[in-house]
Amino acid sequence: MPSRPPIAARLNALRREMARLGLDGFVVPRGDEHQNEYVPPAAERLAWLTGFTGSAGWAAVLKSEAVLFVDGRYTVQARRETDGRLFGRDAAGAATPWRWLEANAGDKARIGYDPWLLSETQVNHLRAALRPRGGEAVAVARNPIDALWRERPSPPAQPMAVHPPAVAGAPAKTKRATIGAEIRRGGAEALVLTQPDSIAWLLNIRGADVPYTPFVLAFAILHANGRVDLFVDPRKPTPAVRRHLGRSVRIRPPGDFGPALAALAKARIRVRVCPDTAAAWIFDRLIQGGARLVRAADPCQAAKAAKTDAELAGIRRAHRRDGIALARFLAWLDREAPRGRVTELGAARRLDSLRAENEDFRGPSFATISGSGPNGAIVHYRVDAASDRRLGQGELYLVDSGGQYPDGTTDVTRTVAVGKPSAEMRERFTRVLKGHIALATLVFPEGTSGAQIDAFARAALWRAGLDYDHGTGHGVGYFLSVHEGPQRIAKAGNAVPLRPGMVVSDEPGYYKTGAYGIRIENLLAVRRARAPLGAERPLLEFEPLTLVPIDRALVERRILNADEIAWLDAYHARVRRALSPGLSPAERAWLARATRPLTTR
Repeated sequence: MPSRPPIAARLNALRREMARLGLDGFVVPRGDEHQNEYVPPAAERLAWLTGFTGSAGWAAVLKSEAVLFVDGRYTVQARRETDGRLFGRDAAGAATPWRWLEANAGDKARIGYDPWLLSETQVNHLRAALRPRGGEAVAVARNPIDALWRERPSPPAQPMAVHPPAVAGAPAKTKRATIGAEIRRGGAEALVLTQPDSIAWLLNIRGADVPYTPFVLAFAILHANGRVDLFVDPRKPTPAVRRHLGRSVRIRPPGDFGPALAALAKARIRVRVCPDTAAAWIFDRLIQGGARLVRAADPCQAAKAAKTDAELAGIRRAHRRDGIALARFLAWLDREAPRGRVTELGAARRLDSLRAENEDFRGPSFATISGSGPNGAIVHYRVDAASDRRLGQGELYLVDSGGQYPDGTTDVTRTVAVGKPSAEMRERFTRVLKGHIALATLVFPEGTSGAQIDAFARAALWRAGLDYDHGTGHGVGYFLSVHEGPQRIAKAGNAVPLRPGMVVSDEPGYYKTGAYGIRIENLLAVRRARAPLGAERPLLEFEPLTLVPIDRALVERRILNADEIAWLDAYHARVRRALSPGLSPAERAWLARATRPLTTR
C-alpha cells in the first residue's frame, strides 16, 4: 500500500482545486484522451491520485468522501494498493460511479469532469445520475490533476513504423477505400477517428507510445474519398513512414485538430463520430460549430476484428513461435520449481527472455501475471520486489503472458502444479478445464454474440456452486492491443455477433482468495463450421490457435467425459506435432511426457 501522506496530500490538494473551481466533486477515469485501456505514463492520473495501478477503474471524489470503482478482476488488487481510509469501495461492486453519484452527490451538486477523458456516452451517464437531484455535470477547461501533478512525465513522442505489406493483411489504400465507402453508406462524408488501434490498422502503421501495445497516439479524419488528415506529433513520422503514407494522408500537428473539426462543422459536412469512444470534447467542438453529426460506431473496429486469411496465417505462425517459448519455459519450470529455485519474478523474467530469443519478438503484449499460491488468486496480479515469493511445494502457479510479433499478438494462461496438488485443486482445475473445452468445441448459429455463449464456460463450475468474476473472453488484435473490441464473451450484455476471422480468448477460471488461482486460456479464431444434413442456419465454430500443453497433473480424469478426454488428447497431439521441431532433444522429451494421452500414466 502506498504511504498515507503522499496520497492523502494529493487527495486534499484535489479537493482544494475543486473548491477553487466551484465544484462539489470530480470524476477520474483510468483512460486517456483516446479512451485507451493501456495508457502512457503521462496519462496515469488514477494511479497518481489513488495508488491503484490496474488497467480499468474510476474514482469519484466529493468534499468529504472518495470512492474507487473497479470490476471483478481488480477487487483484491485495489484493496492491496489503496488506502481504505481515503478511498472507499462501492458496496454494490459497480465498475463505474454513476449509481453511487446518484445516491451520494447531494442536491444541486456540481460534479466536474475532463471532457477529453470521458466519451459523450459517459457524460450522458453522469448527467443522468445527477439530474434527479438537480445536479450538474461541469466540463473543466483544464484537468485539476494535471495542474497538481508537478512530476508528470512528458507525453510520448516515439517514432512510428510501417507495418510491412507482407504481414499487414491488406494495403492501406484498400482499407481507406473500404472504410470510405462504409462512411458513405452510413450517410456521412467524414469520419473522426480517435482510437489508436483504428488509425494503426487503417494506415498500416505502428508505434511505441504505449507500453506493451504498438500504438501511435494520434487523431485522424478520414474523408469518404479515402483521404486522411492525420493529427500527430511531427517528431513521430519517420521519412519511411511519410513515404508509406503518401500524398493521400496529410500529416498535421495536433494543434490543428480542433480547427479541423470546426472547419467540418462550418462546411456543414455530415460527420460520423462514435459516442462510446470519442471524447466529449470532440462532440462539444462539433456541436458548437453547428455540425451535422452521425452518431455511429467506428467502422474500423468491426473491420479489423475480422482477420483476413493472410492475417490468420500470420497469427498461426506467431502462436507456433510463442508456443515453442512457452514449452521451453514449462520444461525449465518443471525441472527447477520442485527444487525451490524459482520465484515469481524469476519465472516472469525467464519467460520474457525465452520469447526474446526469437528475432520476431517485439516485446510482451502485457505485463506478465506470475502468481504462486495466494498471489495466483489475484486476477490481474503484478509481481514486484515487495510481493515476490518463491514457488512452494504443493502450490499452484498461474502464469498469464503474451507476446507481440509483427504477424500476431498472443495471450495464454497456464496453471501448473508445483509438487503434488491437493484433491480440491485437481477437482476445481478440471471443472475449469471442462468449461474451457465446452467453449472451444461449441458449434453455434451465425449471428450469435459472446454474451449468449458465456454460460457454456461456467456451467461445470456452477454445478459445484462456483464461479469467476471476470469475462470469459476478449477480442485480440493483430500486432495491436491484446484486448480488442467490439466482440467479447462475458455475462455482461454485448450484442456484437461473432464473425469468421474474429479472434477471442477462452479463459474460464477459479480463484480461492488467500490460497490459489486457476485459469486456462487459449486464443480461438471464429470460422465457418460444416453444417450437418438438414441444418437450416449457417453455423460457426472455433479454431484453437494457442499451442501450449495443459498440466496433466491437475486433471481429475473421472470428472471428464469421453469427448472431453478425446479433445484434450487431440489438442496435446497437435501441440506436440507443431512444437517438437523447434525444441532441443531434452525439451522434446519433456513435451512428449507433458502431452501423452490422458489414458496413460
